[in-house]
Amino acid sequence: MRFDSLDAWLTWQAQLNPAEIELGLERVRIVLQRLQLVSPDFAVITIAGTNGKGSSAAMLQSIYCAAGYHVGAYTSPHLQRYNERITLNGEEADDALLCDAFEQIEAARCADNDEISLTYFEFGTLAAIVIFHQAGVDIGVLEVGLGGRLDAVNVIEPDVALVTMVDIDHQSWLGNDRETIAREKAGIYRANLPAICAEPKPAHSLVAHAAAIGAQYYGLNGQFSYGLDSEANNGTWFWQCEGRRYDALPPLGLSGAFQLQNAAGVLMTVTLLQSRFPVAFAAVESGLKQVQVAGRLQRVLPGGAFAQVECLLDVAHNPSSAQVLSETLAERPCDGETHAVVAMLEDKDIGAVIATMASVIGRWHVASLDASVCDRGASAEAIVACLQAVSDSLTVSSFDDVAG
Repeated sequence: MRFDSLDAWLTWQAQLNPAEIELGLERVRIVLQRLQLVSPDFAVITIAGTNGKGSSAAMLQSIYCAAGYHVGAYTSPHLQRYNERITLNGEEADDALLCDAFEQIEAARCADNDEISLTYFEFGTLAAIVIFHQAGVDIGVLEVGLGGRLDAVNVIEPDVALVTMVDIDHQSWLGNDRETIAREKAGIYRANLPAICAEPKPAHSLVAHAAAIGAQYYGLNGQFSYGLDSEANNGTWFWQCEGRRYDALPPLGLSGAFQLQNAAGVLMTVTLLQSRFPVAFAAVESGLKQVQVAGRLQRVLPGGAFAQVECLLDVAHNPSSAQVLSETLAERPCDGETHAVVAMLEDKDIGAVIATMASVIGRWHVASLDASVCDRGASAEAIVACLQAVSDSLTVSSFDDVAG
């Protein structure tokens, strides 16, 4: 084996191809061909979108696991451990599994005296396919890393393709307007196969592309819909499409009313695969109640002197996710001040995120990201400058790192 630890493999991958992002399908396709995994022996659900991909992937895995299926999920990025990216039935792949997969990929990458250059993300995508194949999963849920059309995940032909919601992000790669970005996301759709959009007002380019290629399009508030149960006051909700309706669905394990929109797309996906992978209502109910994802309005209790303080962890990083976070905080006001501890990547629209959140935050605590861990981190000084540009009356503290 080239390396005997996961850290060594990941460090080497990052150095092998300095380009963090290199869109294109051919490199991954060649390596998959050498691995004889171009057509995996499991059903594939591919998910693209600006926000909501990770939550949707977690819901799908939770529902199908509750129904007794063996399910793999590939998501990115990770928050603390690389292992978070690849899970089997909700459990992270261990270091040994990942190292073994990387060794197989490296052998295929260098085969035939024709070395193929791969990025860090492409190694991870290939590792997910290898691990899912070896584990004999029934269903593999694959989250697109960036865009859709040219993302490494899109080499794999999906059985169902789901786009969550589309907004402005990653402009240097995907375009500067929602219509252009949506067209890139719609690149995961396939002719004659289910193409779902879990957004009530989808971009015209997305719908037009689905029609142009002859995809079987299912849109929120068109072919399927959801809503709160009007006669109940316990958070239950309904979902319906032609030929199927779920009533008295439970509140989700994930916080935030916006998650129902993601869940609606998930239930359309489950419905379209029902003939191959039957799922009873009890499994839907259990999967939705039990689903958890770190960093999505995740409630933690600090303890000690702050035992009575509600602490929420959230990965909002663009204006649309910041808007949802702002609305959620406004709906649950606290007795004192709301403090925000913020660190961000420098390529995000920091000013727009701050402007969106300004009305619900009493005090800001901003920090730099550790450059040895993330070389794209914005400095605390840069975030302070964005805060001051929004308003010179905001209360701001600055720190060298998030630990304070």
